Amino acid sequence: MKTVGNARKYGDDVDTDVIIPARHLNTSDPKELAAHCLEDLDADFAATVKPGDILVAGRNFGCGSSREHAPLAIKSCGVACVIAASFARIFYRNALNIALPILECPAAAQGIETGHRVSVDFDTGEIVNETTGGRFHAEPFPPFMQELIAAGGLAAYMRNTEKREQEARR
Repeated sequence: MKTVGNARKYGDDVDTDVIIPARHLNTSDPKELAAHCLEDLDADFAATVKPGDILVAGRNFGCGSSREHAPLAIKSCGVACVIAASFARIFYRNALNIALPILECPAAAQGIETGHRVSVDFDTGEIVNETTGGRFHAEPFPPFMQELIAAGGLAAYMRNTEKREQEARR
């Protein structure tokens, strides 16, 4: 699986309260969450993000509370993936649970700037800054994780797995 998009870069310690402010947690509607994504960090983000854009950040992206709303807000904006130097573990798990691809790659996080065109190959972990020619390598997703993302997240993956197991027993 591959994606190409324009980078939107942010710094270290982007926490879940900045990704989706607590005042908007009274909904789980993806469109409503998307409308307020990153508004306290980048007031124009929701209005200017394009489907396929790629978030790039420094260390500890998604730190703070364990709210599942944060990766959902990002995904609902149309962001294709998040590349960061590192992720808070609970955000990492929540992102994969909803099929938001995320890659840890400190070199890419440092070598990509806002506006750069970036391609990502999830099968190999190759990240290419198409603007500068820079090439970076993240750990690729293992096959089962690729299946989980392709299925649309953990819940859909489990439903598909149960269905396959039921069919195999017939």
